[in-house]
Amino acid sequence: MALAVRRDPGMGVVEYRDWVADRPDEERWELIDGEPMLMAPPSERHQEIVLNLARKLSDLGRDRGCRAVPGIAVVSDAMDNFAPIPDIVVRCGPRRSDGYARDPVLVAEVLSPSTMSRDRGRKTDFYRSIASLRVFLIVYQDEPRIEAWRREACGDWTKQARGPGETIDLPELGGRLAVADIYDDIDF
Repeated sequence: MALAVRRDPGMGVVEYRDWVADRPDEERWELIDGEPMLMAPPSERHQEIVLNLARKLSDLGRDRGCRAVPGIAVVSDAMDNFAPIPDIVVRCGPRRSDGYARDPVLVAEVLSPSTMSRDRGRKTDFYRSIASLRVFLIVYQDEPRIEAWRREACGDWTKQARGPGETIDLPELGGRLAVADIYDDIDF
């Protein structure tokens, strides 16, 4: 006889927001599959890549009223048990008064060895559930490579990998992103 086990769904976003509001400011938490997860401090290399990426994406989107923001959570109506914090969130329109975005145009994750499987797995599934999202970038930390996942007009997602000397078209922001610019001053 088969035995069915009921899984505790964990926290929803509303419960998580209440819970995390009481945490110390120096702690960074994200909600993954209904469980709060404490984020380890990123390496200096990781943060240099994030900084380069934020500058370039902000410059690209400025004329369209868009900006790149590091360190804010993303939520989706489709999945209530997730509130991850990607490395970069690009939003357009008025600034939010809280740290939660429901309408990102682009999100980017800089891969770290300790979070690679989560960033390429469940988080990717979550990001694809956000109706406003057009582009999801996976940025490698240990080699000059960026994967650009793009939502096509039909709703399907396609992936393109780009390396040194190549660019990523970002018509949503009105331009192109040079891979070399993201790895400026980074040694391999």
